[in-house]
Amino acid sequence: MHSSAVDGSGDATTRLTVRAQTRDRSVIVAMNGELDLDSVGLLRERLQEALAQPAADRVVVDCRELGFCDSTGLNSLLAARRAAQEAGRPLIVVGLRPAVARVFQVTGTDAVFDIRPDVDSALT
Repeated sequence: MHSSAVDGSGDATTRLTVRAQTRDRSVIVAMNGELDLDSVGLLRERLQEALAQPAADRVVVDCRELGFCDSTGLNSLLAARRAAQEAGRPLIVVGLRPAVARVFQVTGTDAVFDIRPDVDSALT
């Protein structure tokens, strides 16, 4: 399991923590905080690590504690989805809070991603 944090530009409001763990042949990448230009690199690293695990059948991105996502965060998730497809694995997004769900809806990417309410529903 990996756990890391990054502070963006010295501003305490741009803090993101990303944890990755393996469960039932799935890698769950959980975010807490704000996903934006200052913090997106950490998510990219964790998603690349998750996709590099050959024993994982799927990648689950847990957004239950994600309070904000900008276009760079969304683009990072789209890139990870493409990489997962190329590897023959699904990338499932779970637990979108209303503010983050709105970003997905406005951009139309809610129709692109497999979005589920929680981690358990993504593992079945």
